[in-house]
Amino acid sequence: MKLVMLGAPGTGKGTQGVRISKDLNIPNISTGDILRKAVSEETKLGIEAKQYMDQGKLVPDELIIGIVDERIREKDCENGFILDGFPRTVPQAQALDEILKATNDNIDFVLELVVGREQLVKRLTSRRVCESCGKVYNVISNPPPADSKCEACGGNIIQRSDDSEETVVNRLKIYEEKTKPLKEYYTAQDKLKEFDGNGTVEDVERSIREFLEHK
Repeated sequence: MKLVMLGAPGTGKGTQGVRISKDLNIPNISTGDILRKAVSEETKLGIEAKQYMDQGKLVPDELIIGIVDERIREKDCENGFILDGFPRTVPQAQALDEILKATNDNIDFVLELVVGREQLVKRLTSRRVCESCGKVYNVISNPPPADSKCEACGGNIIQRSDDSEETVVNRLKIYEEKTKPLKEYYTAQDKLKEFDGNGTVEDVERSIREFLEHK
């Protein structure tokens, strides 16, 4: 089965991608992971992408598409895969369709986790991170120690600047604007399936798994 995970920051799509990949025994592939892998293995596309990354620039679509193409052709993807973070735009989705069409294949479903904006802002602004080791806390569900010192390494626990309410609201607005055409693209193909992301991690996973088991 070939799946795409979709959802705004804070919906938990990354967590669900990992869990569903274990259920189905197929790889969960994030754009960030495959970029880093291509760079570390010094593939031709990885070397080219590194030039952009080193300059702090966005990696162009054609490079991202090429790297995704390389990754999904690997042996562990023979029985399917889950894509997280790709495609982000309609041109990327169209390119992915063309790649899969070459082997008479296609994306089966696009699984979107839906959570209201107010709840997303609450989730994201509640996040705290150790500035030394990166351990993540949440003032609601996993509060940091009272002294704001990390239990793992003793580092200072902080709120990242991109987790401030103003920044979070802006990130969500940009996400909604950019993703709307992509959702319309997959809706037209009858592949977009929405799931309520407000429940527990286990509840959300169960609803996705039940849907996939009947397909």
